[in-house]
Amino acid sequence: MSSVIIVIVSFILFALGYTFYSKYLSSKIFDLDDNETTPAHNQNDGIDFVPTKKHILFGHHFTSIAGAAPIIGPCIAVYWGWLPAILWVVLGTIFMGAVHDFGALVISLKEKGKSVADISSKVINKRVRIMFLIFIMCLTWLVLAVFANAIAGLFKKYPTAVL
Repeated sequence: MSSVIIVIVSFILFALGYTFYSKYLSSKIFDLDDNETTPAHNQNDGIDFVPTKKHILFGHHFTSIAGAAPIIGPCIAVYWGWLPAILWVVLGTIFMGAVHDFGALVISLKEKGKSVADISSKVINKRVRIMFLIFIMCLTWLVLAVFANAIAGLFKKYPTAVL
């Protein structure tokens, strides 16, 4: 199969996910209102809260959801072939990564730009905020370890792989 076809199908799936699935999530799951102002406008301080153009926000959101896919995707391709890797990257981004990060973004929006740790302090108690921050730090280290392990395993099994 030509790689051009794979790229075109992937872009079509991303476009369909963006066009239809994101509208479903925003209207049925997260109950968003187009007239609602964001913390960047309500709390504009020129430092942490700054109104920004849509394409800049899209770039920030895209980089935050692209975490595991670009690193683990090629490892999956080497181990199991291109089809599982493409499925991991495309479908994982649409149905898992984007939904998770979109949900976190909406929760932060509805809570005046606060982080998930700060929100947990408000919803549960202050000790939970500390526990949540420790949990986030541990998860970050765990993700880095998984990335390093996957790449090390790949190079060990396939020493001819180019850096």
